[in-house]
Amino acid sequence: MPATPTKLEKPSDDRLRITWSDGTLREYTVRELREACPCANCREKHGGPPAPSNELPVLQPGQGGPITLAAMRPAGNYAYNIEFSDGHDSGIYMFELLYRLGKPAE
Repeated sequence: MPATPTKLEKPSDDRLRITWSDGTLREYTVRELREACPCANCREKHGGPPAPSNELPVLQPGQGGPITLAAMRPAGNYAYNIEFSDGHDSGIYMFELLYRLGKPAE
């Protein structure tokens, strides 16, 4: 059986720390989590061609500053839905994905 989260901590506005049932402790940047969003829209953006270098992106309100975690809700017994300060909230982060992301924490 794969590891499951036993404790969630937010040591700072731009970090998340998860303690896993196997004793592993991993730390994530909010930016890393946002960029790894598994929703269909984000997967499509990651797979598409890069924007031309002479175009500036059009930002929505809330996208100009640093991204923070606005909320994190369980999605069944296998994932979390994460809402970010830029308004994005459609990603379902399965435990297996979260376990692979981040880096070991002390």
